[in-house]
Amino acid sequence: MSIVLSGCLFFLFSLSRNHHTAEDLVQETFLRAHLGLENFQGKQIKSWLLTIAHHAFVDHYRKHKRIVVKEERFFYRQVDQMIMPEDQVMMQLAVEDVFALMADLPEKYKVAVLLRDFHQLSYEEAAQIMNVKKAHFKVLLFRGRQAIRKREVPDDE
Repeated sequence: MSIVLSGCLFFLFSLSRNHHTAEDLVQETFLRAHLGLENFQGKQIKSWLLTIAHHAFVDHYRKHKRIVVKEERFFYRQVDQMIMPEDQVMMQLAVEDVFALMADLPEKYKVAVLLRDFHQLSYEEAAQIMNVKKAHFKVLLFRGRQAIRKREVPDDE
């Protein structure tokens, strides 16, 4: 599986939290990309595809309004087989922790954190995908990270 395809699948699964939905949305993304190939301006294909994927997710989300988590173990299959079992367990725990912290974030905050911190896109690329200005994207990212940090702090303090 190509890096772009797996990145697109990871991004859509991160948003939908359902691997069947993510696979359907990846298919929809590549169909839309094929149909809109003449609009591609030749800059960054990953950013262009993630933009299309985000729009496909938004369309799907508007139609279904409620997203149900069915299989969280999807990411465990994505872990490279060359990693030692101890490291795999640590990565699984880290993924669980991150998704638990992000579970109830507002959608815009979650998308901003995923695009910048997980997919390592530039501020410009991520803002373009979300169809917001760069400054607004930075605000969304800051607020998303801040909400995650607040959830990390134990209630005792």
